[in-house]
Amino acid sequence: MRWILLLLLAVCDQLSWGKKRTLVQGLRGVLYARFAGSMARLLQLCGGAVGAIVTCPLDVVKTRLQSSGSLAGIRPMESRRSTCLISNIASVDGNTVRFVRGHAPQTAPSLLRCLQTIVEKEGMRSLFRGLGPNLVGMAPSRAIYFAAYSRAKDKFSTIFQPSSSLVHISSAACAGFITNTCVNPIWLVKTRLQLYARHRDECSLTALQCTRHVYRTEGIRGFYRGITASYVGILETIIYFTLYEAMKDSLLRNSTTQNSIDGPKKAIDFLHIMFAAAISKSCACCLAYPHEVGRTRLREEGTKYRSFVQTLLLVVREEGYRALYRGLQAHLLRQIPNTALTMATYELVVHLFSS
Repeated sequence: MRWILLLLLAVCDQLSWGKKRTLVQGLRGVLYARFAGSMARLLQLCGGAVGAIVTCPLDVVKTRLQSSGSLAGIRPMESRRSTCLISNIASVDGNTVRFVRGHAPQTAPSLLRCLQTIVEKEGMRSLFRGLGPNLVGMAPSRAIYFAAYSRAKDKFSTIFQPSSSLVHISSAACAGFITNTCVNPIWLVKTRLQLYARHRDECSLTALQCTRHVYRTEGIRGFYRGITASYVGILETIIYFTLYEAMKDSLLRNSTTQNSIDGPKKAIDFLHIMFAAAISKSCACCLAYPHEVGRTRLREEGTKYRSFVQTLLLVVREEGYRALYRGLQAHLLRQIPNTALTMATYELVVHLFSS
């Protein structure tokens, strides 16, 4: 009864704006005012889900290339020793590859070669491994991040100069820390599933089985393996948002000046927003990508990697500096379009609420 009265009062308020408004128009205005934000969020989640499904094969390839067994179809979930991942001899694409003292070869396969190998040996379904946890973790991670970023931005704007770089950096750091702490268990399960290589005639590992396995063998702490690398990855977020806010403000300022001459002003130029997001994400990914490799290595089960710094030093010593950038091509192909669409949708939601 209470909601009916509130709805009637809102309709009357809508009708009071003009005599020509009908009851249907007033009701439509109320429904739009109440549910526009929810619909925008729903569209944002749907767009993110579609993007995750389409780019899932790239995510699987990126994770396989980052792992210590990227060249031999090694199963990190079954590997219990660090110096001998499975055996000293393995077959890759019909060729015999010999490991030197249990370490992987120095040369990584290309993105297309890795993709072809997965399809030939494991089937098409393996290209979508980890999709379930990815979809499950998408909504809470984005909701937590954007909520924390907005709240922190409002708070830091009262402490520092509003819209300054220090405000954006502090807000991005706080939001990244909170989000990584909350959803790291979901991403660990996703990584384990993507690293679990199987043959066509073998049963696939489910997310629930993987979760039980991690809890039974490693306990609660096992779900937070690689969390230090995720915290280091906050630097990528800081770089991204700092560049994004600066580029967005500059592009929109120039666009507003141009529109004042040639035509009516626009509230938000979404093409400029997507361009700023794409360029900023590219720069941030290239600068901070080694933490992605370190995080994947730390999330492998039973490996020799113990801490973030130790992992990076060991990778460089055994495989060279180029190993810190394995999978970068797949990462950029996946992240740039997703980030551009996500930020454009987010700015649309903010614009709808502000207007």
